[in-house]
Amino acid sequence: MSLIGNVLWILSGGFIPAILWFLFGALWSVTIIGLPVGIQCFKMASLQLSPFGRDVSFTSMGAGSFLVNIIWIVIGGIELAVVNAVIGILLCMTVIGIPFGLQNFKMAKLSLMPFGAKIIRN
Repeated sequence: MSLIGNVLWILSGGFIPAILWFLFGALWSVTIIGLPVGIQCFKMASLQLSPFGRDVSFTSMGAGSFLVNIIWIVIGGIELAVVNAVIGILLCMTVIGIPFGLQNFKMAKLSLMPFGAKIIRN
């Protein structure tokens, strides 16, 4: 069921935020200091392509992750959260799109706080 959901997810708008995650990751990876952030962006791009069958836990966020999340919100997090929220609202306008819209809202929250979050396979 996760495979079908992920394929339909990509077709219903999950590809656009994944491209944005990839672009932000490429921009962060230009410098050596930003490389860990860029690698995390690439991980989030892969999660953005297949969110069904995975859940996100925010329980293990430390002080370092909190500081990087603050910098991330200013530089790229708000844009990605808005894109995911708008796509989620559009998808929730139809009955068929509600599960996909809920996944977009999960990804919008993750777009604001990606560092220190753990991805759990269901």
